[in-house]
Amino acid sequence: MKQYLKLDPWNIIEEGFDPHNQEISESVFSIGNGYMGQRANFEEDYSGSTLQGSYMAGVYYPDKTRVGWWKNGYPEYFAKVLNCTNWIGIHVNIAGHPLDLALCTVKDFVRVLNMKEGTLSRSFIAELPDGKEVKVEAIRFISVSHREIGAIRYALTPLNFSGQISFTPYLDGDIKNKDSNYDEKFWMEVSKEAGPDDAVLTIKTKKLDFHVTSVMSYTISKNGQPLTVTPESVQQEKYVAHHLQLDVQEQEQVVLYKYVANVTSRDHGLGQLITTARAILQEAMQIGFEGLLQEQISSWDSKWRESDIVIEGDIAAQQAIRFNIYQLNQTYNGEDDRLNIGPKGFTGEKYGGSTYWDTEAYCLPFYLSTSDASIARNLLVYRYKHLEKAKENAKKLGFSKGALYPMVTMNGEECHNEWEITFEEIHRNGAIAYAIYNYVNYTGDTAYLGQYGLEVLTEISRFWEERVNYVPTKDKYMMLGVTGPNEYENNVNNNWYTNSMATWTMEYTLEVLDNLQHNEPLIYKELIDKLRLKEEETSKWKDIIAKMYYPFDEELNVFLQQDGFLDKDLTPVSELDPSNLPLNQKWSWDRILRSSYIKQADVLQGIFTLRDRFDLDTVKRNFDFYEPLTVHESSLSPCVHSILACELGYKEKAYEMYMRTSRLDLDNYNNDTEDGCHTTSMAGTWMSVVHGFGGLRIKDGSVYLSPFNPGHWKSFSFKVMFRASRLKVTVSEHDVTVSNETDSPVQVNVHGTEYMVGGLSTIQVSMTQ
Repeated sequence: MKQYLKLDPWNIIEEGFDPHNQEISESVFSIGNGYMGQRANFEEDYSGSTLQGSYMAGVYYPDKTRVGWWKNGYPEYFAKVLNCTNWIGIHVNIAGHPLDLALCTVKDFVRVLNMKEGTLSRSFIAELPDGKEVKVEAIRFISVSHREIGAIRYALTPLNFSGQISFTPYLDGDIKNKDSNYDEKFWMEVSKEAGPDDAVLTIKTKKLDFHVTSVMSYTISKNGQPLTVTPESVQQEKYVAHHLQLDVQEQEQVVLYKYVANVTSRDHGLGQLITTARAILQEAMQIGFEGLLQEQISSWDSKWRESDIVIEGDIAAQQAIRFNIYQLNQTYNGEDDRLNIGPKGFTGEKYGGSTYWDTEAYCLPFYLSTSDASIARNLLVYRYKHLEKAKENAKKLGFSKGALYPMVTMNGEECHNEWEITFEEIHRNGAIAYAIYNYVNYTGDTAYLGQYGLEVLTEISRFWEERVNYVPTKDKYMMLGVTGPNEYENNVNNNWYTNSMATWTMEYTLEVLDNLQHNEPLIYKELIDKLRLKEEETSKWKDIIAKMYYPFDEELNVFLQQDGFLDKDLTPVSELDPSNLPLNQKWSWDRILRSSYIKQADVLQGIFTLRDRFDLDTVKRNFDFYEPLTVHESSLSPCVHSILACELGYKEKAYEMYMRTSRLDLDNYNNDTEDGCHTTSMAGTWMSVVHGFGGLRIKDGSVYLSPFNPGHWKSFSFKVMFRASRLKVTVSEHDVTVSNETDSPVQVNVHGTEYMVGGLSTIQVSMTQ
């Protein structure tokens, strides 16, 4: 765990430059707007260790899977989020010496991610090898209100000399991915142009024909006065630039404003890319840097008004939750139902930047509660549009019917290159089905079921029907050869979570069918005909529901993660020598698979998801058994433990797990932040506050709250959108205040008592009530 960032409620601050932390900081200080994103690479040259990353949403590459063997059904490619044109670059030369923080002495270095305003700034003094010193102050942002625009203000002041300096703002498409096979580059040049007013570069992918056009322009000033400098145009392979040379006096500040428009063929016709990008850029330059900045501040203010969480009395906890919310808001905005949320968002390449089950299991609740319902709906529509591909995936694995949604995807096809994930981690189907229930239950949008939801539920139920194995001697259905959420167990029989989600899906599908038949008979008939759903199928589902086998130990009175789990050595994690942790970096895979140690919540994940099915004693027994065996080496694990610990009244454990999930990247708990932030688990962090400490549940069209103060905070507050209302919930040591910020009344249950909170009104309830 590395703690080098200062504590601050609204900012992430790095003071002093340590090259060993550079790639971690590049992840943490990333910026984005849902359409594009940028790691916190330096504008000027940097020859030290770095992972350059500029990403355009939805642009990817199907890189050939590299394995030494092949199995039927194995994915043909691994989809990679592509490192796109480096648009931030500015070569800086000081009297013949390139400015490179790896080659000079760096003083007074400060880097700040202003989460309130959505900007990244940096300042430092650099002493070059010849003793010359310059001060640099840079600020950049990716515009929320102009989604295809990035803007940079780069100010340089010579401190102890007068002389010649040069700026060379550029666009560089000659880039590669760190995770490419054999260092292959994925981009080809289409066209380039560097004229007196702007520079244009268009590149396209070698496969799938994604085109990205970037147009760059600039203005320059000295001591606040505009300068006219005749640029030297530079054109190289996949590279365009403007070289600007000027004389400066000691203590004179020179400011370069760089504006870039990045557009893709996903949104614009090929013949219109350059024209469109130039028009977008021209509009941005007319607004100017300060005007764009004020728009940025206003846009982020709106986001924070809807989604902020305030924690009083614990600055580390406050900074952490805002960092998590910030990253979620800059990763996905819900405007495009072709897009989804990758585990690293716009902060790195790992996991291919593809869609995982994380979206449905962790991210959906955040967007349900902090945005218009259409945002969350688009996450479900994304999966509906991939239903035919999911059916193809099932057929590839030998199934005659049903749909198996991919574990990892960009376009609906499975593209994960580990067999135990690709073939066995089929529990992802359950998360997608549950997301439909979660959305409808939260929003009341039952029309979604007839439009899209039932089709998905039916095909998933059909998959489960064929995937189970009936054992006549036991008169039970079983699920053989699976991997549950705990990926430190592969190829097991009867994973409790997977079996539970399979039957829950079939139960919910039958419930939806019944409701549609009674309430929407015409839609019901239309769907039955379209799906060719037969009574023998639904009868089979009912039989599976009645006879599903769930591993259980009578003596311990707990659900077993899978058959044979108790055959393992059950030494708790607390008795391991700390030098063994993290296991995934210290132990062989063979040793991990033979151990009882749990990468992430598995049985507890199921209890959390299907919480209404279990009494509190059942939750306690299972939590007390499994939590000591869990190493939390998945970012998705601590939040579930925190939420259940809140309900059980385990104050210290709830707080410990909250801090671990919330500061996972800020403090680099798992020693892997340099690969990118754990964006999807950040939604779990939000859940740990709202569903854990806030005790939020939605039942029968009402809001239920069971707030829990961990004792480390004076108070905390959060906001949730619920249908037509926005509620602000404030929890102190002694009472709970619920304020309705809209004019739409809403029914709220606080600690078991019903209240009607009128429009623009407030109720206060004692915590001891």
